[in-house]
Amino acid sequence: MSTIKSSTTTTTAYSVEADTTGALVIQTGATPTTALTISSAQVVTLAQVLPEASGGMGTTTGYYGFKNRIINGAMVIDQRNAGASASLTSSQTYFVDRFFGVEDTDGTMTIQRSTTAPTGFINSLLMTTTSADASLGATQFCYVGQKIEGLNVADFAWGTASATTITVSFWVRSSLTGTFGGAIANNAFNRSYPFTYTISVANTFEQKTITIAGDTTGTWPTDNGGSIQLFFGLGVGSTYSGTAGAWAATGYISATGATSVIGTNGATFYITGVQLEKGSTATSFDYRPCGTELNLCLRYFWKSNAENAGKAGCINGSFNSTTTWSGFIQFPVPMRAQPTITRGGTNDNFYAPNVSGALTGNVVGFTYSTISAFTEFNSASPAAASVGYYASYNGQVSVNAEL
Repeated sequence: MSTIKSSTTTTTAYSVEADTTGALVIQTGATPTTALTISSAQVVTLAQVLPEASGGMGTTTGYYGFKNRIINGAMVIDQRNAGASASLTSSQTYFVDRFFGVEDTDGTMTIQRSTTAPTGFINSLLMTTTSADASLGATQFCYVGQKIEGLNVADFAWGTASATTITVSFWVRSSLTGTFGGAIANNAFNRSYPFTYTISVANTFEQKTITIAGDTTGTWPTDNGGSIQLFFGLGVGSTYSGTAGAWAATGYISATGATSVIGTNGATFYITGVQLEKGSTATSFDYRPCGTELNLCLRYFWKSNAENAGKAGCINGSFNSTTTWSGFIQFPVPMRAQPTITRGGTNDNFYAPNVSGALTGNVVGFTYSTISAFTEFNSASPAAASVGYYASYNGQVSVNAEL
């Protein structure tokens, strides 16, 4: 290949070495090293990252249509609570879309979407300790996190010799300072990588970056089930805390010695801009259109329109007898898997335009797939409507296919 060299010394400031391969190499530096290669097929390869500010992608891994494998990392979508405060419990519960939390200590903690956020963001996820547990038992823990579907990380090739490096970045703020912890784990929770980060100034957003070499062993599913779990510890006992910076053949949630947010009454912890991407460089946050982000969330959970008594509801159908109604509901997007459906609210009843007042009775149940559901309703009022008459459900339904 032909080589063009540009050095920092006057004696070898510029030189050309020619050959007939058709390739071209450009080298720079005091001891010239390759900066750019153009093959005979005109394929250009850069030795270093082209910064985003210069029109590059900020990483050597290339552009992605789905750079950030975290969904709703900016905490904007909140179908379940719409910004209202809720309490963490000992069961894994989802709050803002795709993010869950668990609190299994002797303390208590609330969680909600917040409008306190760093520049460039409008929301964060806020956790507040309402009753402290300053002395955690070995098996106690409090954390928030997200599970990533295997289909969305199949290209990482984890569990093989070709496992790729990833970088996790996020913005965090707390009333506490010190060393905090988290972890990456597989769905089986028998492989994990604890990590630490430092919050230096109280009540100030700081961006953190953790680079993790991909796991070459373990089981990391690549189907529509769970694969990678990302945890942010808020107080984790010794059983689930491990040495930071190394893969372990067990399940950890945080790193040994990390600050316990649940250990201080009134302590706050905000997080937003969570990104998990391929490569060893943290790039700018992957801002997707709001509609795109919502549709990504809807694959896992959908809550129907707000209750609206006496008007068209989320399930519409007609009577096939004077007491039996059949209805159909189409999900906005195909669900990750066959979901579970719950219904309720203050208007947990049906409305028929030709009948005075709401219909009462019993929903027989749902028959559903990943794209739609069918249900039947037995009216408690004989001759409630004529065959073929329209009726709709007044309440709300929640369709859940979370990991």
